[in-house]
Amino acid sequence: MTADNTSDKPYYERHIFFCTNERKNGEDSCSRHHALEGFDRCKMLVKQADLSGKGQVRVNKAGCLDRCAGGPVAVVYPEGVWYSFVDNHDIDDIVESHLKNGKVVERLRLPDSVGR
Repeated sequence: MTADNTSDKPYYERHIFFCTNERKNGEDSCSRHHALEGFDRCKMLVKQADLSGKGQVRVNKAGCLDRCAGGPVAVVYPEGVWYSFVDNHDIDDIVESHLKNGKVVERLRLPDSVGR
């Protein structure tokens, strides 16, 4: 630890952001594809697995992540891995494989070519 009480380690080992944006103009958005349900399930599973808190995993809602065409989407940092998911099984796999064990779930990766 340095003299200013900071550490070289990040506050969270991993941070997952779920786009929960809802577009008011009728355009497609992650919220229309059950993004909030995915967020809620992820948060519950992380807590149940005792993965939440300092030095572990943080689950957050985010505004538009500008990749609506792949929605719903989530991104895990520090790796910068983008996911698209459709059901609880997908969220379960992200938590167990990536958030718990550090292994990317390749079948759920969002291709770089998918944007807004």
